[in-house]
Amino acid sequence: MAEAVRRKKQDLADNGAAIAVLRLAFLGLLLLLWWLASENVSRNLIPSPLQTYDAFWRLIENGRLLTALGDSLQVFLGGYGLAILVAVPLGLVMGSLKLLGKTLEVYLYALAATPRVAFIPLIIVFLGLGLEAKITVVFMGAVMPIVMNTYTGVQQVDRELIEMARSVGAKRRRIYWRIVLPGSLPYLIAGLRIGATIGLINTVVAELYTSVRGLGGLLATYGNSFRMAEYFVVVLSLALIGVVVTEILRHIEIRLARWKQGG
Repeated sequence: MAEAVRRKKQDLADNGAAIAVLRLAFLGLLLLLWWLASENVSRNLIPSPLQTYDAFWRLIENGRLLTALGDSLQVFLGGYGLAILVAVPLGLVMGSLKLLGKTLEVYLYALAATPRVAFIPLIIVFLGLGLEAKITVVFMGAVMPIVMNTYTGVQQVDRELIEMARSVGAKRRRIYWRIVLPGSLPYLIAGLRIGATIGLINTVVAELYTSVRGLGGLLATYGNSFRMAEYFVVVLSLALIGVVVTEILRHIEIRLARWKQGG
């Protein structure tokens, strides 16, 4: 048994090392393609990696990038965190109470299909152009995929297993903790990932439509003036945020999967 566990850990470590090497190799390929594009296209459109690197340090030294990054993270984390607090309990309740779920799902699907940009004028009218309006825009983008995925995940839980637990006298709280939540985890995590992606996009949209600040504000400033090296720095910063959030969710998923197996 101990030998099998050791081999499994070794296989995971080997796979992790292989993935890291492949990712670095692919990154090198992307940098090469980027450099080739910058050499064959006007520098006013595609800056070289070195120009972008120099622009990055200029933005760091004058403080513009870090200030904008702080503003955008405040908006993104505020809206995304609020979406999680609202969406996960709502999805769990909808999935557990079939009548409520069937009643609300058609309205949620309709709302999910409506572009969030359509609500921005109303949000501005009621909340102005400040932080509250931006957080609301992010919240509206992130909340729907989390609700719907959580709702779907609860529906996919093995009902026979729930009935078996009830037949032996398990309480509702224990059933939720030991059966419903572990069974819906894959859908919930998928919803969190989609919600994070849409929330990050909506962060930029909110900063463009309201007070022009944060990374969205820098995109508008550098894009309008064709300062493409600085523009690429902002785009890559947004991509890096997406990668970090995705990796955090992946590690959470791994830990929750261990808890699911233990539960």
